[in-house]
Amino acid sequence: MSRTFIIVALAVLVCAGFGLRAYRLSAEGLSEDELNKLHAVEDYRERGLTSTNGEHPMLMKALLTGSVVFAERWNRTNLAQSSTAWRIDQETALRLPATLFGAFTSLLIFLVVCELFGPLTGLIAAALWAVDPAAIGFNRIAKEDTFLLFFFLLANIFWLRGQRAAESGEARPERYYWATAAAFGAMMASKYMPHFLSISVAYYYIFQGIPATRWRLGKQKWLIFFAVMGAAFLVCNPTILLPGTWHEMRIFASEQRIGHDGYEFMGQLFRNQATLWLNGSPWYFYYAFMAFKLPLAIVAAFLVGLPLLFRKQLGDGRYFVLFWMFFWFFPFTFMGGKFLRYFTMGLPIVLIVAAIGIHFIVRWLTETVARLAENAALKSYAQLSVALAFIALSAVASLSYAPFYRLYTNELGGGRERAGSYFPHDEFYDGSVRDTAATIARIARPHARVASETPGLLVHYAQLAGRHDLVSVSLSDQTALRDFTAGDLIVVARGRRYFSNDELVRALESVSQPVAQLLTGDVPATQLYVLDEASHRMIAAQVK
Repeated sequence: MSRTFIIVALAVLVCAGFGLRAYRLSAEGLSEDELNKLHAVEDYRERGLTSTNGEHPMLMKALLTGSVVFAERWNRTNLAQSSTAWRIDQETALRLPATLFGAFTSLLIFLVVCELFGPLTGLIAAALWAVDPAAIGFNRIAKEDTFLLFFFLLANIFWLRGQRAAESGEARPERYYWATAAAFGAMMASKYMPHFLSISVAYYYIFQGIPATRWRLGKQKWLIFFAVMGAAFLVCNPTILLPGTWHEMRIFASEQRIGHDGYEFMGQLFRNQATLWLNGSPWYFYYAFMAFKLPLAIVAAFLVGLPLLFRKQLGDGRYFVLFWMFFWFFPFTFMGGKFLRYFTMGLPIVLIVAAIGIHFIVRWLTETVARLAENAALKSYAQLSVALAFIALSAVASLSYAPFYRLYTNELGGGRERAGSYFPHDEFYDGSVRDTAATIARIARPHARVASETPGLLVHYAQLAGRHDLVSVSLSDQTALRDFTAGDLIVVARGRRYFSNDELVRALESVSQPVAQLLTGDVPATQLYVLDEASHRMIAAQVK
């Protein structure tokens, strides 16, 4: 495989991955989480560095700030003002950094996997990430997980290069160690997940008992390593020095930031707190995601590749993947609080193992073809066809749901008919609130009250639609609901079902019909109710 071919292939994958991720990036409105990021950006611009949204590190918010400022300046140019098609929407500006980092993650996956298993497996893994519907969906939201993964991979590219340099006797492998440390500092400044350092450290230590190993840092280099990492962390996350940031982190760690009392998973409600462990969201949460939300061809390839990790023929690189699997799946399986976006760090493991499985299938097919016909061109064609078939199936899956990639559900999960029914909170992710607010702005009476589970987000979009008079309250706030009268509005959004509102919503649906139904793509996402006398009496009876 020539160097030129690899470079061209990677360029195509990055461009294709970016195109899929950037396509109609503002097709869905902001989520409640993303609105919090927007508020942090606004606060930074108005007051400088602050502890706003301080439970999360600063690096991503700094990138979002730069993107929003760029978008505003671009929108003032003559080209942007000549046509709305050239304008950058607020949603696009906020999500663009994650989209870019997500697209370039394909390149990093190739470099890591190439070090571990060779260029062919690396290219397959990179291609799978570029076109996978789940990967694209994760990279289209303004959350920290995309950046966490990016800098984790970047750090391990340098780490593995450092191993190769040390073992080959190359001069100054230390430069790779310090680059690794700096990237880990940026990783920690993306999301506070220090235990992922254990993956690289564990991989390092399995070689230390081998006398011939030359990859040894020693105490002094480890001290320098952590000093470089700490310095990079402070440069990327200076708000950690603010007392208010520590206050926000303490509140978050004590689970006082949990705004809702449940998570709907496969039609059932579960408590969703990390410290509930097995009494929270089910242990099989992410395994169900793998079974129902990934293309079946990738699931099959993963099942082929998984046992290969336990074969010596795969080489020592398998230990890195095994440690990655352990340090992701073990804690996140048993942790009681789960969201799909956390799987951003777990998905590359699945795709890498699937790439190993595809490579195995390709080799097996090549050997079969070789026995049947001594034709080098035929063997190459067979190899390429098999690899491209798996990649194409993922690409078709993504394109069939674009731009609402998070709704993708495979045939085992029931396909499009069951889209949005397994993980509705993460599949819809408040994407219809913008359209809901626009509908309310048209039909609501002056000073109407509106109950939803995203009151702040609804106010944001209602004000953009010119309705500053609306009173937005939480659907779970029974005290606020006591003031409702006929003519007020109730928003019932999929993914926002909780223990605190379930009984009330069921009662409302039994006595009233929605005046509007909002869709995400072609999937029902939100129902809007205007209270009449009968439904008002029912609400009053529920909250008295």
